[in-house]
Amino acid sequence: MEAILLAGGKAERLGDAAQGRPKALVPIAGRPLAAYQVALLAAAGVDRVIVSCAAGQEELFESELAGLGPEIVTVPEGEPLGRGGGARLAAQARQEHGPVYVLNGDELIHADLAALLDAHRAHGGAATVTVARLPTGFGVVELDEDDRVSGFDESPKLPHWVHAGVDVLDEEAIARLPEKGDHERTTFPELASEGKLYAFRHEGVWLTVNTPKDLRAADEHVRANPNWLAAAAAQA
Repeated sequence: MEAILLAGGKAERLGDAAQGRPKALVPIAGRPLAAYQVALLAAAGVDRVIVSCAAGQEELFESELAGLGPEIVTVPEGEPLGRGGGARLAAQARQEHGPVYVLNGDELIHADLAALLDAHRAHGGAATVTVARLPTGFGVVELDEDDRVSGFDESPKLPHWVHAGVDVLDEEAIARLPEKGDHERTTFPELASEGKLYAFRHEGVWLTVNTPKDLRAADEHVRANPNWLAAAAAQA
């Protein structure tokens, strides 16, 4: 099975913390962010990863992600195409037909990719998206009916599910990706309205890396949990 890694992000919000690198190659605990994703894909049996990146960054991605197991194939965007457009362009470099993993390049997530693929095949839909619940930035006070405080929760999660950027797309979904723009605003809502989009619930760690604060949190988490993503770390 092949995978597409969407790595066209410019890391503008990371500022100097990005060290002038694309967001997907910003170092987390001494390794490029995307290396964890590629190694996780390798552990799930993926042997070919197609990286959608900005033109001129092909050699950088190939060298930074070499030696992790899968073949790294870069597909440069001559102009920013958005995640949907980047995925559509990268899909043209596939050598196989059928379901393909599609991952956002700025997520640090320990998703069960094998279970995701199994769920996708069981549902029989056009695409399956991984969803997770967001933690709030505030502690929550728990109250009884008489307003007696029964406890505190310093790290609660919201009851809503959000897209976590790790998906499986089948041929129909790939064919309906936009040439330019975000597939979360076009392809996915269309498939959902037709009953062809399914969700895979992820309850584990999911860290987005958009700001210097996010970067510090991801780096601290990986360093504090050396066994986390052990399979990925071993291959990286």
